[in-house]
Amino acid sequence: MVTLTPILIGGYSFTAVTVRLPKTTLLTVSNEKGYIMCGALDVGLLNNVLADRKIVAGRAVGVKTIEQLLKAPLESVTLEAEALGIHTGMIGGEALLKMR
Repeated sequence: MVTLTPILIGGYSFTAVTVRLPKTTLLTVSNEKGYIMCGALDVGLLNNVLADRKIVAGRAVGVKTIEQLLKAPLESVTLEAEALGIHTGMIGGEALLKMR
């Protein structure tokens, strides 16, 4: 099952997506500029193979809900996210506010 939920963070609109798969759940929160995602995100792939796309993204591990994703520290971020001031250890919701 796929669930799309509009959410507000600091007064800014984002879209939360939950994809329930067998034995795992994929989580993302995004806007038109970038996104944060659960541990399924391959930041190395985005930084290396897809570098020309200049993707702004961050990865949090060990999260099972959108609420946890928003409160979790990011384990890794893309180079493009770093250019916006987003860094490893930053809380997911705070990182999203840098993507506005």
